[in-house]
Amino acid sequence: SLPKCDLVVLPGGFSYGDYLRCGSMASKSKVMNEVVRHANNGGYVFGICNGFQVLTESGLLPGALLRNNKLKFICKDVNVKTVNNQTVFTKKISENKILTIPIAHNEGNYFCTKDQLKEIEDNEQVAIYYCDKDGKTEEKSNPNGSIKNIAGIFNKEKNVLGMMPHPERMIDPSLSGEDGSLFFNNLINNLK
Repeated sequence: SLPKCDLVVLPGGFSYGDYLRCGSMASKSKVMNEVVRHANNGGYVFGICNGFQVLTESGLLPGALLRNNKLKFICKDVNVKTVNNQTVFTKKISENKILTIPIAHNEGNYFCTKDQLKEIEDNEQVAIYYCDKDGKTEEKSNPNGSIKNIAGIFNKEKNVLGMMPHPERMIDPSLSGEDGSLFFNNLINNLK
């Protein structure tokens, strides 16, 4: 069971060793029933990397995360562009802001059907896109083959966010940078 909480974070990592599809076994763990209930009751859920995979496998987010298009593990800093700044996760991040955040995954290639993509775009559910340093979302700035360079999405109600980049690895300017801290600062300030 979950204690009373405002936010549930599903972190990155290889849940259950990713022995089947990434996130599939974790999505069936008993606590996920409570996470789904929490989200369905309006509670906030933030899935990072493997957490994003768990959210798609559990049905809290549409689509799936497939093997990277070059079938290799990728670990590097990438540029992402924020899109929707009307949520508790992104309110104080200006729209189209370019951030540098690391990725570290083998199955980060976001895929959904054409109908799902239309619904995601119509409902402004894209949170961030992979882009170049100038904000262009072209194939060469897409590290893993994700459809339309999608790096992170919301559910329809915007209380669930899943993203492949690791913002928690960019929260200290003296160690790495602080672009990722923008997401956490938003949560701290908006969940009061």
